[in-house]
Order: sequence, then C-alpha cells, then structure tokens
Amino acid sequence: MRFIDPAQDPWQPLSSDGAHGQSHLLLSYDEWTSRRAEFERTQSLGVIVPNTLDVELLHDDLPRWSLIALQFPKWTDGRAYSQARLLRARLRYRGEVRATGEVLVDMLPLLHRSGFDAAQLRADQSIDTADRALRFFAGHYQGDVHEARPAFGRAAA
Repeated sequence: MRFIDPAQDPWQPLSSDGAHGQSHLLLSYDEWTSRRAEFERTQSLGVIVPNTLDVELLHDDLPRWSLIALQFPKWTDGRAYSQARLLRARLRYRGEVRATGEVLVDMLPLLHRSGFDAAQLRADQSIDTADRALRFFAGHYQGDVHEARPAFGRAAA
C-alpha cells in the first residue's frame, strides 16, 4: 500500500477560479457530473466519490478515471470498504483506489484486503506504524480481492 503525502501529491483539485491546467486533476463527483464535457480530454483524471453513492452507477465512467478516492468521513463509517470491494471484484476497476478522510493505522489491513492500494492517513497517524500494521497478520481464513481462496485452504504444492 502506498501512503499519500498531501504536500507531494500530484493529484490536485480544481483551482478556486475553476481553471484546470494541472496534469493530474482530482474532481469531486458533483464536479464530474455537472461539467464532464470540459474534462473529456484531460489526461489523468481522478474523482472523489462520496461514501453514500452506489458505485455500480459509475460503471460507464470507470475506464476514464485513473484514480478513485473513497471517503471515510468518520473512522467508524465503513461504507467505503464495500465500495472498494465492489470496484475491484465486481466492476474490475484497475486504477488507483485511495482511502481519504479519517483513515487510521488500525484500518490498513482491511483497507488492503478490500481493494485499496493507497491511503492518505489522518495527520496524527504514523507511516512507520502503518507499515507495521500491514505486516501484522501472516494469513487470513477468508478470501479477499487479492486472493479469492484463503491461504490456509490451499493444498501445499
């Protein structure tokens, strides 16, 4: 999993004047739906999707987007886990799926298993601790987006 430093992130929202000259443009879902014709030729396009949206409605737009940022408005609100799982497993989205908002170190193993490949940690969270959290469990009894069968259920080669 990649950890995003907002100061170094190439993905930037529209400027306050609405100009979009940057190469990695990050739009809100509302900006995309209301002004999509303006962005059809934008090279690298990312969209911030609210956690209340049914991601299956995005099917036709997915090939256009290089990044989908899913939101955790509270660390106790897990709807974005389901969105990531649907994007990866059912809709076969192959671009970056990024966790944003109240993202805590404790969430990282499940974020990874759900299909996130990048996270912007909350400001008070440590990247060193986050790296350790991802290595804490050697295997899982359930399958995930990376391996449909659990490691414990596979026959030894």
